[in-house]
Amino acid sequence: MPRVTDEHRTARREQILDAAVTAFAVQGFQATGMAEIIAASGLSAGAVYRYFVSKDQLIEAIVDRVLDEAAGRIEDLFAQEDSLDAARAVGVVVSAVASIADRGPVDFSRLAVQAWGEALRNPAVARIADRAYRRLRGVFAGVLRQEMEAGRLPATLDVPTTSAALLSLVIGFIVQRLLLGDVDPRSYAAAVAVLFQGATS
Repeated sequence: MPRVTDEHRTARREQILDAAVTAFAVQGFQATGMAEIIAASGLSAGAVYRYFVSKDQLIEAIVDRVLDEAAGRIEDLFAQEDSLDAARAVGVVVSAVASIADRGPVDFSRLAVQAWGEALRNPAVARIADRAYRRLRGVFAGVLRQEMEAGRLPATLDVPTTSAALLSLVIGFIVQRLLLGDVDPRSYAAAVAVLFQGATS
């Protein structure tokens, strides 16, 4: 019997995840059954359950993949920037989120929004979301500290709370983009920049 390689196992796992991402993004976590994912993957039920023993485990893997990829992409973008202020930092993140969301066959930000609700009932998903969003807060915190060191923000600024407020601007963009459909990254970032400019002038 031929030996199954790590590459083969990884490819099969990704095949299942790709099928699940599309199904979950369109129909939602709770409205999508394993039978639909199995059919979309093109694999047998036994093959799918060999990698994911339950739908909850599959959801956890999807949330981890989507949020980890987004957080990593944003961290990389910030590492390439020499100097950012808080408003521009929000602009960079919303642009990155929109770019990631629009890259695939479905809007991946739909999965992020579903993950928020799923985190309220699934402790494993809650831990994944906590880790990803704390990474994003950390990105904003780094920008704020640079601004403080440069004397452009008060030395007494509450960095953790302000980082949380900046992340809320990103989450608000995601929600309004999906539910209302009338915001785009450039105009949203420009509006944030105007608000910040007015607050510091």
